[in-house]
Amino acid sequence: MVAVPGGNVWFTRVGGGPGLPLLAVHGGPGLPHDYLRSLERLADEREVIFWDQLGCGNSESPSDRRLWTMERSVAEMDTVVKALGLNRFHVFGNSWGGMLAQQYVLDAASGAESLVISNSIASIPQFAQMVARLKSELDPATQSAIDRHEAAGTTYAAEYQAAIRTWNETYLCRVRPWPIELENAFRRMGIEIFETMFGPSDFHIVGTIRNWDVFDRLAEISLPTLVVAGRHDECVPEHMWEMHARIPGSRFELFESSSHMPFIEEPDRFDHVMRDFLRQHD
Repeated sequence: MVAVPGGNVWFTRVGGGPGLPLLAVHGGPGLPHDYLRSLERLADEREVIFWDQLGCGNSESPSDRRLWTMERSVAEMDTVVKALGLNRFHVFGNSWGGMLAQQYVLDAASGAESLVISNSIASIPQFAQMVARLKSELDPATQSAIDRHEAAGTTYAAEYQAAIRTWNETYLCRVRPWPIELENAFRRMGIEIFETMFGPSDFHIVGTIRNWDVFDRLAEISLPTLVVAGRHDECVPEHMWEMHARIPGSRFELFESSSHMPFIEEPDRFDHVMRDFLRQHD
């Protein structure tokens, strides 16, 4: 465990090898590291480090909603990096973890040698427009179920849960059935941190990061950066291409058969791309 602002967080270090360590930053906010265990495949070349952010998984879950801000999350990540003695390392951030990783490399003095932004965004206002458009492309019954139950506050209803499952199987992970590590992550999700930072769902982003936007700061990222996008992702590839275009010297990889999790959906190609990028910047 590591003591961070607000409580104690859990971490684990897997594997080893000649390459620099890879720090994996999970999404959510509040979806613990379980679903990223695919990255352990890379641990034959380098140490892979996971941690569960405060409020989820194996870490403490304090009930103080004032903790759930981007600023405290950056301070948490910085504390973890220093506590683990990471002087030269690679950063991998997926989804919300990619947002946190961007803010971290922009604002924290760090020994990070490279950055991988996987299936993420640089602007919550732009993301809100993306999910509204994608929802409008779902079948009418699914759209209606989402809208009705969110308006009525009955998101516990089976009809709503089925509609969200349709969304998740379309835009989050297209592998059937979902692997156990992904199911486990959703079972152990920190609901309070998600609802406080995002809101009740991806369609109503009213939480503390509702105005978060670093789109115009991306040119400040000086690390070698890999931008990973999925053709069917809720973080639409057009947005991720624009992110890549703004980050000097970055590399863009589009996974045509993936949505939000190419490390699960296209594992062989994902591993090849990651190994190649990380080796280049060891």
